[in-house]
Amino acid sequence: MVDSPGRITLWGIEVFMAAADERSISAAAKRLGASPSAVSQQLTNLESAVGATLLQRNARPVRLTPAGEIMKRHALVILNEAAQARAELAMSDLSMLTRFRLGMIEDFEADVTPQLLTHMAEELRGCQFLLETGASHALFDLLDQRALDVIVAADLGAGGDWAEVHPVLREGFVAVVPKGALRADKDVLRQLKRMPLVQYTQRHYMGRLVSAHLIRQNLALRHRFEIDSYHAILALVGQGAGWTILPPLALMRARRFADQIDVLELPFEPISRTISLTARKDILGEMPAQVAATLRPILQERIVGPAIAEYPFLEGHMTVLQGVQVP
Repeated sequence: MVDSPGRITLWGIEVFMAAADERSISAAAKRLGASPSAVSQQLTNLESAVGATLLQRNARPVRLTPAGEIMKRHALVILNEAAQARAELAMSDLSMLTRFRLGMIEDFEADVTPQLLTHMAEELRGCQFLLETGASHALFDLLDQRALDVIVAADLGAGGDWAEVHPVLREGFVAVVPKGALRADKDVLRQLKRMPLVQYTQRHYMGRLVSAHLIRQNLALRHRFEIDSYHAILALVGQGAGWTILPPLALMRARRFADQIDVLELPFEPISRTISLTARKDILGEMPAQVAATLRPILQERIVGPAIAEYPFLEGHMTVLQGVQVP
């Protein structure tokens, strides 16, 4: 069915909000899984229906007009009400849920995400699943923009009053060095200071977390590489280019480097991060808690158990967090 240009449709409002958030027609189209021409047509239809120009589409980036600013405030209310209605209907009978948009950090893409989706698909047979993988900060942005329903990502302390947070995993960072590079009878930290640090990129939260911790420890470590890929970092370490600081999840994603590296506890104050399932508050009812409950035994079986078996010192440094919710 073709939308009438004289009607305000929910799809038209979703398209408008995507364009307003992304400030780009092509980026909005990518986010929505639509073509740029379809997005432009929906915007034209909506502007015709409300009788005002909402976006300056010729500007780079796209900008809201004064009318667009007004429309955005009302659109937020409309989309929130629509999401609430959809959630209440679905929660009354989970089999009625027709779409679930999930964001997962890349750390889980091979071992955890397929098993979680398989389990959910068995429970929600009429549901279509949309999966987005990426860095934690990018997933939080998509959740904030209502482009995702639930995300599993490193806890950034974001969300404020609008989010419900279900912690599922805490992991302590480790030092990774070239195989046989350190002497056990010598001071570990002194040996590490002589080697360059292969640093995880500070463009991402995890890199900034590690850098801030090193500053607090008054450690000025020289580095030549700043990289956003676990595989590239561990390949460099394995080849003797330096050492690195990573979470155990990185080691489980890049197991093929295990025979080229040694893994040990940090020789200074420990640092950890928490992985949480986060959703918009009061939208999906009990579903976020249910998904978190489904996820925890998968994490234990696929991540924590194998990691401790391979690196026994991780016991106590890597823990599935049971049944905890942060208000």
